[in-house]
Amino acid sequence: MKSLLEQDGELRRVALGTPAGFLAFGFGSGLARFAPGTMGTIAAIPIAIALKSLPPGVYLPVILVLFLLGIYICEVSSRRLGKHDPGGIVWDEMVAYWLIVAFVPAHWAWWLAAFALFRLFDIMKPWPIRQSEKFFKGGLGIMADDIIAALYALAILAIVTAFI
Repeated sequence: MKSLLEQDGELRRVALGTPAGFLAFGFGSGLARFAPGTMGTIAAIPIAIALKSLPPGVYLPVILVLFLLGIYICEVSSRRLGKHDPGGIVWDEMVAYWLIVAFVPAHWAWWLAAFALFRLFDIMKPWPIRQSEKFFKGGLGIMADDIIAALYALAILAIVTAFI
């Protein structure tokens, strides 16, 4: 069994040693020792600002490309680590947050609500989020559960919008 120091070195080697790892680990944000998924979502915010400036007809195709890229980079990185969905892989959180931001107003309160709801659903993993992790394998499995958590967050935000 590897020591914590050896495991940490292996994570850093994958996260910082390859382009796929660098992206999968959210530009290094996934190396955070505490709440790497939350840190990855925070790291997604500046990119979300840039994405939000894209024309609406471009934003969603870009998200689709980033999702497909995520399937590949998450698969490659998790395979190099020998684990399915290591906590440090946060590209899935980033793409999911960017998806939510596509559908909410560009205002800090909406983005904060999107952040909080997404993290809540990603951590709690209500049905069918947890089951999707078992149903889909590899990079698709890593990406799918976060997209479903994003859809849950979007549903709640849509309900709130209907009452405002």
